[in-house]
Amino acid sequence: MSKDKNRVYIFDTTMRDGEQSPGASMSLEEKIQISRVFDELGVDIIEAGFPIASPGDFEAVTEVSKILKKSIPCGLSRHIKKDIDACCEALKSAERFRIHTFISTSPLHMKHKLNKSQEEVIEAIKEHVTYARKFTDDVEWSCEDGTRTDMDFMCKTVELAIKCGAKTINIPDTVGYSVPSEFKKIIETLINKVPNIDKAILSTHCHNDLGLAVANSLAGVVAGARQIECTINGIGERAGNAALEEIVMAIKTRNDLMPFKTGISTKLISKASKIVSNATGFPVQFNKAIVGKNAFAHESGIHQDGMLKHKNTYEIMTPESVGVKQTSLVMGKHSGRHAFKDKLSDLGYTGITDDVIQIAFGKFKVLADKKKHVYDEDIAALIDDSLVKESNVINLKSLRVFAGTGEPQKADMILEVYGEIKKASETGDGPVDAIFKCIKKIYPHEVKLQLYQVHAVTEGTDAQATVSVRIEEKGKTTVGQAADTDTLVASANAYLNALNKMIIKRKKTAPQEYEQIKTKGI
Repeated sequence: MSKDKNRVYIFDTTMRDGEQSPGASMSLEEKIQISRVFDELGVDIIEAGFPIASPGDFEAVTEVSKILKKSIPCGLSRHIKKDIDACCEALKSAERFRIHTFISTSPLHMKHKLNKSQEEVIEAIKEHVTYARKFTDDVEWSCEDGTRTDMDFMCKTVELAIKCGAKTINIPDTVGYSVPSEFKKIIETLINKVPNIDKAILSTHCHNDLGLAVANSLAGVVAGARQIECTINGIGERAGNAALEEIVMAIKTRNDLMPFKTGISTKLISKASKIVSNATGFPVQFNKAIVGKNAFAHESGIHQDGMLKHKNTYEIMTPESVGVKQTSLVMGKHSGRHAFKDKLSDLGYTGITDDVIQIAFGKFKVLADKKKHVYDEDIAALIDDSLVKESNVINLKSLRVFAGTGEPQKADMILEVYGEIKKASETGDGPVDAIFKCIKKIYPHEVKLQLYQVHAVTEGTDAQATVSVRIEEKGKTTVGQAADTDTLVASANAYLNALNKMIIKRKKTAPQEYEQIKTKGI
């Protein structure tokens, strides 16, 4: 760690705490993709998961720890030795790694959650921080529900955790209860009252239940904390976590009041936001600070006039500083493959195979014939869709839908299933229902549809629609997305996208069962 007293470390927990947001489950492939982006972004510590929680989490932590070049991989554990063992086993391939272990310290949690006394919690800290320290010199300790913990008791636990080998002490506002002045005082008290506090870095972990996660995190840094735990897009349990992009840009923009620095390459923030949004199926709200669609949009005539005269009149940061283009390059039907490939590079899509580019370019040409202008967001949606479909076992070949008043809605569909062409016609309670019934008829399966969501990628009557679908089967959840100017085509492809992911997941978790039933459905 840096000896610079103004250096603030960014601890990202998107793949752990962020994934605890209902419906935000990510596949192993998606977590690997996100990790690579975070590594490039300059995240200092990446909490890749909770290894003991599930085989999927264990595998994710294992695989992520193998690919990181700069970021330190981290796994979460309770004060249970088998949790710590799981962390160590999952992280063992990494050159360096962190074990993050926690226990509740508030009276409410100790009584109703742990059923432990203060003395028992003290003994648990002594035993498990010491045990974790045997595997790595980078141990982080957290007092869960810290902001509702008795201050004297917190000081006692923090001193003990440091004595037992913890190099980072994290103070979680677990339920988003605190306010900035209060959180600042907590950090100041720890610095003033804990004798060995200079031997550890203080960290913040704030939730957004009162909309104060970022404000509390920054208050903690002003008070002396030098690590912030956060997530991209602020995703997480309940109302979410402190948003990485807001924290980093607040520090950068108001460096006059907060003379700190992070290691984040801010121009990659927008890219990271989009990748996480695509993986979780959670669209970023239009008015979201820093990464929302409208973050750098000006509609008011007064604002527009001010912007034309001097950009600083209504912008406190440039869109380029977070990786957002100020203006979109207009792409049309006369654009060639070279221009298309160059555009992908500008949008942050590097290292994509020629096959994927060719597939996306073909779709772009079809789209350009339908639309007057193809926007950056259109192209991003096309390439994201093409990336997912590389290993599909089910592909849409043809779709006709009959809808309107007076007649039952009907869908005629042709699918390619494991290389075999299959057809079906079905009626339904609406055109989307008919489409989904066709898919189930051609490829029989039992899944529960948890989410069906449609939103426009771009504006106008020729707007490209993005459809998100989330399905669940035997405790496994997958999210599918697809984009098209035809909402019904996008709906079919989104469902197939989710279904293909489910098939891949089944293949990895139960290969024998997969081989037996692959021609019959799931």
